[in-house]
Amino acid sequence: MEDPSTHVKVMEENGISSSSSSPSKGGLRTMPFIIVNECLEKVASYGIMPNMILYLKNDYNMAIVNATNLLYTWSAISNILSIFGAFLSDAYFGRFLVIFIGSISSLLGLTILWLTAVIPELRPFCESVNKVCNSATAAQLAVLFLSLGLISIGAGCVRPCSIAFGADQLSIKENSGNQRLLNSYFNWYYTSIGASTLVAFSAVVYIQENLGWKIGFAVPAILMLISAFSFIVGSPYYVKVKAKGSLLASFVQVVVAATKNRKINLSECISDQYYQGHNPEVLVPTDTLRFLNKACIIRNPARDLKPDGSASDPWSLCTVGQVESLKKLLRVLPMWSTSIFMMVSQGSFSTLQANTMDRRLFGNFKIPSGSFTTIMIVTLSIVIPLYDRIIVPLVAKYTGQPRGFSSKVRMGIGLLFIIAAKATSCIVETMRRNAAIEKGFEYQPDAIINMSALWLVPEFVMLGIAEAFYPVGQVEFFYSYFPKSMSSFAMAIFTLGLAAADVVGSVVVNTVDKVSSIGGNVSWLTTNINQGHLNYYYALLAFLGSINFLYFLAICRAYGPDRAEELDASAGNEDEQFDYKELPSS
Repeated sequence: MEDPSTHVKVMEENGISSSSSSPSKGGLRTMPFIIVNECLEKVASYGIMPNMILYLKNDYNMAIVNATNLLYTWSAISNILSIFGAFLSDAYFGRFLVIFIGSISSLLGLTILWLTAVIPELRPFCESVNKVCNSATAAQLAVLFLSLGLISIGAGCVRPCSIAFGADQLSIKENSGNQRLLNSYFNWYYTSIGASTLVAFSAVVYIQENLGWKIGFAVPAILMLISAFSFIVGSPYYVKVKAKGSLLASFVQVVVAATKNRKINLSECISDQYYQGHNPEVLVPTDTLRFLNKACIIRNPARDLKPDGSASDPWSLCTVGQVESLKKLLRVLPMWSTSIFMMVSQGSFSTLQANTMDRRLFGNFKIPSGSFTTIMIVTLSIVIPLYDRIIVPLVAKYTGQPRGFSSKVRMGIGLLFIIAAKATSCIVETMRRNAAIEKGFEYQPDAIINMSALWLVPEFVMLGIAEAFYPVGQVEFFYSYFPKSMSSFAMAIFTLGLAAADVVGSVVVNTVDKVSSIGGNVSWLTTNINQGHLNYYYALLAFLGSINFLYFLAICRAYGPDRAEELDASAGNEDEQFDYKELPSS
């Protein structure tokens, strides 16, 4: 990967420089510290994910269902903490301190995880001869959970704040050169993140599979040490913007204030009673979700307002703008809910499948069983530029829509590819299971069958195409409903969707395991996948995906015409434009 400092030097040579109210702070020199911190955190934390199912199954003697639930829970907590981390940085501590806390937390978590591989007493005891393993003790599980929890806290602090913290260093003043520099920073940042994800899912996973867990977990811990050190070394040069308040806190205030004022009769209120604040965005609240309008009613001006006109208690009186912002969020929740099933992952089960198949690519080189996710990432990286450079101009030529497909169409295409991927997974697993049984491996779950793991490629290609269409379309849909002041919240609720998907995925796995094992039957998701019916599980996911698609169509009809297309006509309206630097800040 190209050195970020090289990119910085090129921009400086081209005459692009940042302006700052404080010449000794911020600017291009801070970029290597910030980008290295985020990229190495990604490599470290993502690098342990693909093979974790194998570590839990083989070294902790954990049943597949329990291990999968643990991974779903871990992922959900990480995504929820991303929103919480953004809230803390916006409302209380500022981005620098939150990133610092996150870096140290991730380092501690990865170090403890490495210790579980190094110290035998931290894992269940296994007899090497009979391969009989004990279950993990409460103390051993506590150490494991502590490591994963610290890693989640670290990810929740670093990821939502890093890109915005970098933008803070470059966007002190508004001028054309600065905006050009800021755009270049965003492009470089996302390119670096993509490259670090590929390294995590390929190089780190390969090390774990071929050199063992001791080295495989040591590498991410060392990378995280470098990440934390890089961020701390740059501390004297950073612009550290103070916390100014959180949009999330504002939403909570509206709900609390509306609840406190629930006895107010809105029909008796006049327009002068609505509190606009010092910078009114909206004079009168809309009639939808009218209960929330009670949050901005001035009942007693002498009691509710200070002499300067501000609210005496922001938890009892909110502005009309605050109320309308919450309404805008609530209006997109039905469309947001269609993404929950789309984001349910099948990565852990795919790793188990690949582990029993012939993974030789050429010579003696074997594709690591946890590296098949890179196929999805590569597909995503190819499809998005192709769509932007080829499909969008073609669609624009024949339909007159400059954006190409509407956001709803893009989401629909993504959902269809998800269904196709699940159906393909069902077919491939049926072939794999039949081949294992025909070879007499029904009771040998670790036996390698004579079936190429490349059969798994099509489903990951389809998942990559789905990722190229649905998430981008959904975020674009959110932006069409949100004003500039709420642009950061589009990514916040997208992250919340990932957490919800993890919860749903865990519920589905638990339900399938319990229902399929009724009457003493072997669970579809038993630890021995040759005895189970993972193919039935994939078929169920395809069926549920089809139901979700019908729900999506109903939601689309309820929303009516695509607002993003309407906004194209008013592209010059600054209030409708979003600021990229705000994307992960809430």
